[in-house]
Formats: sequence, C-alpha cells, structure tokens
Amino acid sequence: MDAETRLKIEERIIAMLKTVYDPEIPVNIYDLGLIYKIDLQDDGDVSIDMTLTAPNCPAADFIMEDVRQKVDSVEGVNSSVINLVFEPEWDKDMMSEEAKLELGFL
Repeated sequence: MDAETRLKIEERIIAMLKTVYDPEIPVNIYDLGLIYKIDLQDDGDVSIDMTLTAPNCPAADFIMEDVRQKVDSVEGVNSSVINLVFEPEWDKDMMSEEAKLELGFL
C-alpha cells in the first residue's frame, strides 16, 4: 500500500469514527479524544486503541461494536481490532476545541 492510499484510508477511518457517539454526550468519540491510535497495516488490517470517558461506562460494548462495524465498512479496510485501553487516563484536555466549545468548556 502506497502512502497516498494509506492516507486516504486513514482519512475515511477518521471520518467514520466521527459518526460514533457516546449516547450520553453530544460529541463524537474522535473529537472527544477517545481514539488514541489508528494502526493501518499494508494488508488493510486496522488496530485501534481507544478509551472511554469513564472505565465503568455503561455504553462501552455498544460504542466498541459501533466502532468495529463502522471501521470494517470503510473501503480499503480488511478487518479491524478495537483495543480498549485506560492508559493514559482520559481527561477533558484531550478533547478537540470544537468538542470543548460544544460542551461549554471554553
């Protein structure tokens, strides 16, 4: 996979991640800063490290399955593995400026 193809697939993955929401927060998980790493391999396999706003999030399974289904649907993605991590611990400083504005932190 050349660099241009990789970049296009990564952009599509990010666009898809921006359609996933925590049911309790009106901001997508990407802008919330919950996506820590997107590792796209040359064969189209993707590994994503993500976290949640709280370790005991009741919507964790729903959010992770939504991420997996949507990433798997991206053209150029062969398969995806979603890893739930809690290091580093998420805090509101990880949010994009847009997310902070939306939630009234600015």
